[in-house]
Amino acid sequence: MGEARRIVVKVGSSSLTTAAGGLDADRVDALVDVLAKVRSGGEREIVLVSSGAIAAGLAPLGLRRRPRDLARQQAAASVGQGLLVARYTASFARYGVRVGQVLLTSDDMSRRAHHRNASRTLDELLAMGALPVVNENDTVATDEIRFGDNDRLAALVAHLVHADLLVLLSDVDGVYDGDPGRPGTSRIAEVHGPEDLAHVEIGSAGKAGVGTGGMVTKVEAARIAAAAGIPVVLTSAVHAADALGGGDTGTYFHPTGKRSADRLLWLQHASTPQGSLTLDDGAVHAVVQRRKSLLPAGIAGVQGEFSAGDPVELRDGRGRAVARGLVNFDAKEIPLLIGRSTRELARDLGPEYEREVVHRDDLVILHP
Repeated sequence: MGEARRIVVKVGSSSLTTAAGGLDADRVDALVDVLAKVRSGGEREIVLVSSGAIAAGLAPLGLRRRPRDLARQQAAASVGQGLLVARYTASFARYGVRVGQVLLTSDDMSRRAHHRNASRTLDELLAMGALPVVNENDTVATDEIRFGDNDRLAALVAHLVHADLLVLLSDVDGVYDGDPGRPGTSRIAEVHGPEDLAHVEIGSAGKAGVGTGGMVTKVEAARIAAAAGIPVVLTSAVHAADALGGGDTGTYFHPTGKRSADRLLWLQHASTPQGSLTLDDGAVHAVVQRRKSLLPAGIAGVQGEFSAGDPVELRDGRGRAVARGLVNFDAKEIPLLIGRSTRELARDLGPEYEREVVHRDDLVILHP
């Protein structure tokens, strides 16, 4: 941990704001003090994924608690995002550090052109010595294109910028084998794989009531990053310095996989399926076990409305989603293809139909 050069740090709303809403300047400054010190030597880079926009906008708008409806959440985010970035700008300025705001939606991570632009922007900000402050673009995101929590966003950003370490900061100093508020529970220092947490009941949203996540979303984000080859430390904001310095704090998630192609990580964790294709048993075996492309002959049914290039689920005969991929045809075209060979389709409909419905390079397996 102490040798990581490029680090993504995620901080939650409860670590930056009061329970009633509004930014806590002392908490923000304390976090900035740690991050500025970490990057002061010039050898380490920090990308900060920060929640807090909606929570920061509650008090100025006279809201007592986080609203449930999307429209008022977006209104609060519109007011709070400016306050949040202004606070970071002023706090980092004490150290001569310039910050850059980057607002993302799930759409920006799943669409290749948007993803490339986000990647270039973040890389350029870091190359120019700025510190990117990333948040979900709550003011424009709809339910269909939201990450839902910044923990998952942080895991995807860590992969996007090829981070050496992801640090998830919360109001709890790690994963416990029970309710951390009860006597007799202990912190889990290391997680080598999902089996290490199989016996643990993970809690949901915290008591502060200003965030959207909880330990469930943080553990899931840690698993996403670890599966992509990125180590993760999950601890409390007050232990940020220890985590970034390689100290014994929080819960350390060992990498469980290797870095995969960017688009496959988006496809599995950031995309929203626009429909589904039902496969016969032979196609399920070919796609899942043999890692083959999906051909028209293996399709048994189609559901939903989608266009070529959209993500779709591939389901077996029992309705279980076994894979997800980018489809090469519109939904209205699929019925013409079902059960037919590509050679037959090329003869009857033209050479443009002699291709895969989902190519294996644009496909991720969900259930091996």
